[in-house]
Amino acid sequence: MPSQSPRLILASASPRRAELLREYGYDFTVIASPLAEPVEFPDDVSPVERAESSSYFKAKNVATLAGDGWVLAADTIAALGGRVFGKPADRDDARRILRSLSCTTHQVITGVTLLDASSGARLIRHDSTDVIIRRLTDSEIEDYLDSGAWEGKAGAYGIQDKGDAFVERIDGSFTNVVGLPMELVARMLDEFARNAP
Repeated sequence: MPSQSPRLILASASPRRAELLREYGYDFTVIASPLAEPVEFPDDVSPVERAESSSYFKAKNVATLAGDGWVLAADTIAALGGRVFGKPADRDDARRILRSLSCTTHQVITGVTLLDASSGARLIRHDSTDVIIRRLTDSEIEDYLDSGAWEGKAGAYGIQDKGDAFVERIDGSFTNVVGLPMELVARMLDEFARNAP
């Protein structure tokens, strides 16, 4: 990112997203959205629209707090045949999600918003990765639930931790499945920098 670019603000409390940004060499500050994101959407809202709109909701909330700078926000969901799986509410919900995803190919979709807090200029994009999950036994699911690694993760698993044992193959961006598609983020930041006044 050019040195003259405004400060970058990550609108997320996710340590995984912050770690990815650091690994790719970005300097940034973190301001998490103080408002709970919407969880109920009309039936005719597609998984892509849901992920993108939730990312914009986070970015807009943080932009009002930041005052200036470029706000980067993301929202990741898992989708299977139109069904959307966000972060599980509790252990029972995580079990239901993992059983649903067992032996399937589902999509991990991350909506990404880049918003200039000063001008209101914005880019809203998404990335989608196909994830093939092998057949999971009940004992494997219970062991994973015991680990607590499902908490706070879309689709109730994390590919960067013990959940990677469930994944046979991915087709697309690995960082998208972690929660922030860095290839897309880099393109968005470049586009913002080119169009900045």
